[in-house]
Amino acid sequence: MMGIPLSLLDRSRTRQGQSDAAALHQTVERARRADAAGYRRFWVSEHHGVPGVASGTPALLAQAVAAATRTIRVGSGGVMLPNHRPIVVAEEFAVLTALHGERFDLGLGRSLGFTKPVREALGALKASPRDFAADIQSVRDYLAGSADITIRPASAGDVPLFVLGTGSGLKIAAQLGLPAVVGGPLLTAGPEPFDEYRAEFHPSTQQAEPYLVVSTEMYVADSAAEARELAVPEAWAMAQSRLTGAFPPLAPTTSLPTELTERQERYVAQALASTIAGTEDRVLSEVSEMLERTGADEIMSTASTFDESAMYASDEKLARAIASL
Repeated sequence: MMGIPLSLLDRSRTRQGQSDAAALHQTVERARRADAAGYRRFWVSEHHGVPGVASGTPALLAQAVAAATRTIRVGSGGVMLPNHRPIVVAEEFAVLTALHGERFDLGLGRSLGFTKPVREALGALKASPRDFAADIQSVRDYLAGSADITIRPASAGDVPLFVLGTGSGLKIAAQLGLPAVVGGPLLTAGPEPFDEYRAEFHPSTQQAEPYLVVSTEMYVADSAAEARELAVPEAWAMAQSRLTGAFPPLAPTTSLPTELTERQERYVAQALASTIAGTEDRVLSEVSEMLERTGADEIMSTASTFDESAMYASDEKLARAIASL
């Protein structure tokens, strides 16, 4: 586990009482701080028409992050390929690389829009694993200069691809010889999906060996109670999204309502199931157990909370804790 890389995914979460623009500025500031704290990567996400997320354009936001940082790798977690033509995705990251150097990671996913109107607006109503795999290969061909069309800027530099994985995503990553990024329910299951990814991995020109990134929310504070308070706004927002169908901005709350319905309790519990929160020692223990269970090569925090200052402090504490592994 020595020297395990630590990365950060920021989804530009909106907050009650703040503008969407403020969320974007917060993302850039968080990236600047992560760069100084020694994080390996800083990734941004793609969501459309979601009240709780300010950005739907990873390439544009990655440009702003790269301009504000020095050495941290910048990437997408991820670009949702059903919403884009592969040639356009390749061109965007070729431009980024030409302007800022070989600092960019291209994480690719196949999630569709959050609601039916969003899916219709994007013109993306389905996303089969087969189509996803074909689109990833097309992006790779364009970036490698082996497609029928030579994109511009040509030969801008290397852009590593990552596959955001559910069960089928892990299979596709293994088939194409690419790193996989996994979060959510798979992290609390057994090691079988990860073992299968490694067993079925086909080496590629980008990746000679399997490479697994596990992502989850990680909060570090001076006490367990403070760390749990940091986790509450995101867990409550996730539970509300399951109940109402709308993912809301983060609320300025550090505790759950005193009386929850059975469904609310269940959804909050599900939201917190894979969350790691506590003091540095406690988080180190849980991260070590997760690494042993999954065999991961890298960890990525996806934590968000209402209190920005507390979030920055948690990020710094997490970096300091993981550096001791």
